[in-house]
Amino acid sequence: MILGYDFFDRDVLEVAPDLVGKILVRRTENGEVRERIAETEAYRGEEDTACHASKGRTQRTEVMYHDSGTVYVYLCYGMHWLMNIVTGGKDNPQAVLIRAGVEYNGPAKLTKKLGVDKAFNDVSIVGNEEICIEDDGYRPKIKTDKRVGIDYATEEYRNKKWRFIAEG
Repeated sequence: MILGYDFFDRDVLEVAPDLVGKILVRRTENGEVRERIAETEAYRGEEDTACHASKGRTQRTEVMYHDSGTVYVYLCYGMHWLMNIVTGGKDNPQAVLIRAGVEYNGPAKLTKKLGVDKAFNDVSIVGNEEICIEDDGYRPKIKTDKRVGIDYATEEYRNKKWRFIAEG
């Protein structure tokens, strides 16, 4: 079953763990790439100092204020595209970072394998022929941990266990 708008139109702290175990599907003229999501991170609005939206609406973060299910892609370290999916509803800037797949253990490796770049920014993943997320019923056991690479955030938000990881 392909995930629809209602799946993403929930609080990021519900969507992020629920995405673990789902299958990210990317279709191109050369075929299809399927990767089971193994790890996600939640970024929860302007109050979350680790979230890009903590600085408010900017040209970069505007997409986070769009409809749930919108893809938010940004360049990290000037060389890696990272993929997020907006949750929480319009004007409520929350997003889930797709941090790793089973085969690709980092967000940059995953987007490179899938061929995801800035062209996908501000595109809906719902009803999309090129990229979607499927639920085949698999439900892994999930552990939580601190998010990675957010040293700039306040201590409160650095210590939140908003990273969701499939065990085993």
